[in-house]
Amino acid sequence: MRFYNKKKIDQRTPDQIKEHYEIEKELARRLKTASAQERRLLYTSLYNELFRRVKHHPQLRIKQSPQLTQQAVRHKLNLIARFLPKTKTFMEIGPGDCALALKMAELGQSVYAVDVSDEITKEIIQPKNFKLYISDGSSIPVSSNTIDIAYSNQLMEHLHPDDAYRQLRNIYAALNVTGKYICITPNRYCGPSDISKYFDNIATGLHLKEYTLGELSNLFKEVGFSRVMLYAGGRGSYIRFPLQLGRLCEIILSKFPLKIAKTIACCFPLKAILGINIIGVK
Repeated sequence: MRFYNKKKIDQRTPDQIKEHYEIEKELARRLKTASAQERRLLYTSLYNELFRRVKHHPQLRIKQSPQLTQQAVRHKLNLIARFLPKTKTFMEIGPGDCALALKMAELGQSVYAVDVSDEITKEIIQPKNFKLYISDGSSIPVSSNTIDIAYSNQLMEHLHPDDAYRQLRNIYAALNVTGKYICITPNRYCGPSDISKYFDNIATGLHLKEYTLGELSNLFKEVGFSRVMLYAGGRGSYIRFPLQLGRLCEIILSKFPLKIAKTIACCFPLKAILGINIIGVK
């Protein structure tokens, strides 16, 4: 087995990256072959297992670095801030170390954090306006029609496609009549974006499905969102961009061989357009 991409994702050694890759592939196989009923229990146990076995996982490293944590929160807030004046209730799905969710609580929001693993979050101190829920991967255990802004970053790709649809439907139900869901996920044309990027041409780790902009916007419409908006950018800088133009870019890319399409998609400014940052409006 060899590296397809020599660029390091962080300061880890090649042996550590390969160890991470092998563990993710093993866990991904277990999720992919499990029944829907089995997956309701597997998400929590497998992600807890991942963080216990991969002690050098990048999420754990970021958690241990206040500087990296603050930088990540600032980048996320730059998009969320556009909707804050009218936001009283905020929900993050897949909050990781909960740094963003806790920051939103500091800003006075009523905050709900929904995750499948408590391995990273077990030591956090929860303020009174903050509530952490452990989910089965598709359920959203909050009251219907109560959330102003729902948010996820690097979440959808971790779900089995069947569970992704169910979760999205439950997020829609949790939003109030003017609620919005901000969803950030890597585009398949720029992938794979999990640890398998160093070894494979398609995602084989815990990114169970990497989406295109067209696929995900269609899924949002299917669930019931009245409007889907696209924001181009990244690393904290975003501009509104016509969704149909983004989808047209993908249609053109689909005419090329996959390897060439990926090379083009990863070039600026196309990568900024296709890196999926969409907002569903209920």
